[in-house]
This record gives sequence, structure tokens and C-alpha cells, in this order.
Amino acid sequence: MDLADRLLEGDVRALARAISMVEDRAEALPELLSAVRGRAGQAHVVGLTGPPGSGKSTLADGIVERWRALDRAVGVLAIDPSSPFSGGAILGDRVRMQRHALDGGVYIRSMAARGHLGGLASAAREAIRLIDASGRHHCLLETVGVGQSELEVMLTADTVVVVTTPASGDGVQLIKAGIMEIADIFVVNKGDLPGADRVVRELRRLVHESNRRTRWEAPVLTTIASSGEGIADVVSAIDRHLAWAEKDGELQRRRSRRLVAEVESIVAERAVDRARDALRECIDTEDLGDLARVDPYALADRILNGRGAR
Repeated sequence: MDLADRLLEGDVRALARAISMVEDRAEALPELLSAVRGRAGQAHVVGLTGPPGSGKSTLADGIVERWRALDRAVGVLAIDPSSPFSGGAILGDRVRMQRHALDGGVYIRSMAARGHLGGLASAAREAIRLIDASGRHHCLLETVGVGQSELEVMLTADTVVVVTTPASGDGVQLIKAGIMEIADIFVVNKGDLPGADRVVRELRRLVHESNRRTRWEAPVLTTIASSGEGIADVVSAIDRHLAWAEKDGELQRRRSRRLVAEVESIVAERAVDRARDALRECIDTEDLGDLARVDPYALADRILNGRGAR
């Protein structure tokens, strides 16, 4: 039985190997992705994002526990900061979720962000597709940090959960950070800290006043993830959002936008590779003379127009 067949049957080792192929950009990857593509599109992709220290990983651990209690198979993709020495993921999230390590219904994988601005590893979409094809009910995507660059999670997830805390400042600061633009569900974690009620009230007011969406008003929930308080409400809200998105057609629209974004990314990546090769050819084969006098715009136009080296 080949790798694709084993992955489609839910083999965890096959899934791990397939995601390693994604990270390594293995030559056989396109063939593998093509073989499993027909099974993709079944998993509910939930993005979990928020500022460092907001308790995302503890909350993720509680959400996974709740899903497992409902007998749902789960894949977790934690986008970690890259190690400054190896370039690999720091793996902090896998340490926190160690209690799920022996549960065959939970697959946890960390991927290095490697400086990618959106807080997502560039290979995250392909890894999500593989987790999806392996038969998981949910794929939980936990991202690095938050801010304007984090908006990419909106193009990757079906439901976006934004986590904040009383220490994150008022609602106006949240708007400045771009968070209001991406959230389907707000979670104010560490709800036992002073100021939690104020943050909840402010967020609810801002959500209600926002004209960003007229069909879905993002709920604002309070949790104490360290004790599990409020997590059942978060899972219920995630389910409600999925049901609404399916009925409204928003789920299909999001997945269409995701496809467009993925194609654009692939085209851009391949175009850059080809342009880089053409540039090297120009430098290696032409007498460019005084490089300080070379017009980089004219050279770029030649490469983009397919003329390359003369």
C-alpha cells in the first residue's frame, strides 16, 4: 500500500511523513497531493490566533479535549516561531499538549514560521489539506502572534477565533491591531484577572456597532483556560459558526477565496524562482560592465518579458 492510500485510511505515520514531504518540498509532493485531493474539504479548519501570552495553547489544549469527548478526530497544526539557530519550530505547543500524545484521535504537528509575515508557515495550507484528507473532523490551526500581518489566517481558516486577555488593552487598541477585521469569535481568556468584564463589554459594543458583517455577529466569550472554565461555550460557538457559514454560503465563499490565494501564492513562488534563474543567467553570461550603472528596472523588465540574457 502506498503512502497516499495509508494516509487516506488515517495512518498517523503516513500523515507525519506526508507533512515532512511538504516541509522538505519533496519532488514526489505534487503527486501525493493530487492523489489525496478528492478527500479534502471535509474537515472544519479553525484558526486560533492572538497575542503572545494570551493562553492560546492552553485554550487549544482544552478545545481538543472537548472535541475528543465528543468523539471527534482532530489534527493540530501549531505554527511556532522559528529557532534562530536551526530554522526549525521551537515546539512549545507540542510540549503543552503532551497529554494527548498517546491518543490516536489527535495528531499534533508544529511547523516553523521561518519569518513568514502572516504568522503561517508557507506550507501550512498543504499540511492542512493532508490533515483533512486523513479523515480528521477538525483541523485546529494555531498561529504566531497577531497584527496586520496576521490577517492571512482569515484566508486559511473556516472559523477564526481571536484570543485576548484583560492585559491586551482596550477595544480601540484591538481595532488598531487589525483583530476586529478577522474574528468570527472573540475569547477573553484569563477571565479571572481584573478588567476582564470591562474588556468583554467593550468588545461586545464594538462588535455590535461594526458594519463589517451584517449576517454574523461575533460572540464575545470569557474563559479561564487553565481550569477549563468556558471552553465548552467556545466549542459550541465554533459549531454554531460552522452551521451558519454552511447555510449562508459563507463557507463556500471562504474556501473559494482560499483557493484563489493559494494559486496566487504558487504562481508568485514559481515566478520568483524563474526570475532568479534568469537573473543569474544574465549576470553569468553578460558583460554588465559597471554594475553601478546597470538599470535594475530595465533588467527586471527584460526578465519579466522572457528575454533574459542576450
